[in-house]
Order: sequence, then C-alpha cells, then structure tokens
Amino acid sequence: MARLVTIYGGSGFLGRQIARQMAAAGWRVRVACRRPNQAGVVRTYGAVGQVEPVPCNVRDDLSVTAAMMDADAVINCVGILVREGRNTFDAIHEEAAGRIARISAERGVPRLVHVSAIGANVDAASHYAASKGRGEALVLQHRPDAVILRPSVVFGPDDGFFNKLGCMMRLGPILPLPGASVEVQPVYVEDVARAAAMAARGEAAPGIYELGGPDVYTMRELAQMVARVTGRRRAIIGLPRFLAGLMGAGFDAVQWATGGLVTNRVLTRDQVRLLRQPNRVGTGVRTFADLGIAPMAAEAIIPDYLWRFRPSGQYDAIKASARNLRES
Repeated sequence: MARLVTIYGGSGFLGRQIARQMAAAGWRVRVACRRPNQAGVVRTYGAVGQVEPVPCNVRDDLSVTAAMMDADAVINCVGILVREGRNTFDAIHEEAAGRIARISAERGVPRLVHVSAIGANVDAASHYAASKGRGEALVLQHRPDAVILRPSVVFGPDDGFFNKLGCMMRLGPILPLPGASVEVQPVYVEDVARAAAMAARGEAAPGIYELGGPDVYTMRELAQMVARVTGRRRAIIGLPRFLAGLMGAGFDAVQWATGGLVTNRVLTRDQVRLLRQPNRVGTGVRTFADLGIAPMAAEAIIPDYLWRFRPSGQYDAIKASARNLRES
C-alpha cells in the first residue's frame, strides 16, 4: 500500500502545493483542516481517493491524533498572520506545533516536517516571530529529528503579499509603504513545497533550513516591481515607524471595538514590529542549496498572475499594441 502523509493546514496556500507534490510522488495524502467541506479542490490532485480532506482542530489532542492515524510522515504548515478569536499566535504557532510534534513522537511517526518562518526568535519584539520561535523549541524538544523550514515571504498566484501590493496600486497615485527599507527575500511557493515534500520523503537531513529566493529586495523595490508589472505609475512614500505604528493601532482598535467581527487584515501593530527586522536568509545556515533546489525569481513568476491589476487587465498589452497602429 502507498505511504500516507498527513498535512496539517493542507488546504492553505502552501499546504495545497505540498499536497499536490506528495500526490504526484505516489503518496496517499490526508489534508487535515478546519473546513474539509471547503477543501474539495485537493481531491483533484491525485487519483480517486488518493487525496482526502479530513476535519481537524489543531488545538485539540484527540483531533490531531485522529488525523495522524497510520501516517508515515507528518507536515505541519498551519499558521496565521492575524489573531481571530481563539486562534491566537500562541495557540497556533506554539501550542499546536508542540502538540503535533509530541503526538507524532508518541505514535512513532517516522518523519516530521515543521514550517516556521525566517525571523523566528523567542526574544523577538513581534508576537508572530516570538511565537514561531517558541513553536520551534517545542518541536525540537519532542522531535530533535524534525526538519524545520523557515521560508521568507512566500509568493505565488494566491499569495497575500504581491496580490495585496497589486490591490494597493489601484487606490491612487501615492502608495504609502510601511518598512520601505526593510530587506525581503521572496520565495516561490512551489519551491517551498518541493523542500517540504523532500523532507517528508526522507530526502533531507534533520535540522533547520532557511528558504529564500535568489534575490534580495527592499520593500520599496518590490513595490516598484509590482508597479512596473501592473503598468501603473505610483509615488511610493515610505512611512515612518511611528506613523505606521499609529495606523496599525487604529486598525487594531477597529477589530477590538467590533469584538473581532471585523478582522484587521490591513496592517497590525505586530506587523509593524515585524517590519523592523530584515526577512532574508542568514549566514552559515542550511538553505535550498543543501537540498539541491534552485529557487525561482519573483520577476519571472509574478507577471503570470498580477495581470489582473493592470488598468485593462488581460487586455492591457493588446490595447498598448493597438495605440501603436497607424491608420492606413
């Protein structure tokens, strides 16, 4: 019988690509997620019955255990960017990570892959980064043989980064940008998924890998790239930290005032704190090179999906060409 992998968060942006690659490698894939009825698309990644979404609450031991039954490998790529109700940074990045690692050790699962983030540090000022750091510590406590992946900002057709910048380009001639000088090393989602799949198949040595694309940019340079790709001229104004902090506090206040009915997905105070540190691969660490993967560059990929933010969408190039025609 084909081997089985359980992917916690397998219906998410990164998880779906990992599921696709594991199915292509002939594995049975169990996608553990909160709403399996909304994750039907993963079934199409393999033969009938090869990929199966199952309900799972990573805050509950019994739920995590049930999803892990008979698994030959476990991949945890559950993560959040903002707090929503009981899904806090501590609950998801720390406690759930430790729970999955502990139960995988108790059940004797051969391999565990944990997806963290560059900048994970228990002493970080950002709650996001600190919770990621504590989660890594718990994973290694229970599974010192785990493979931990720390990607930089992950991009791809459904990303929340370049698509967000594309949306912002539509708002007007001036683009206020927090953390304009911060260095970022965006990494293609397919490359991160490939690394996770290799680790789950036992093709990567245990340890921590920092994953970044081939190029390092400042946030300003990335915004300028998006402006070029979308064919829009924008004045990009870097926001001072104090002003970005005030904006984040204001948006956070809206979420608090509505009792969480409105989730702040624009800019949080914690994201402002996160933007004070570079998000790039460090020195003397394991990287894609140790896995034999040559990562794709952002400039080669984003034109394929940011076209919808151009003034005329998919017809933008045709209209530009038509303007060059002369009447005969």
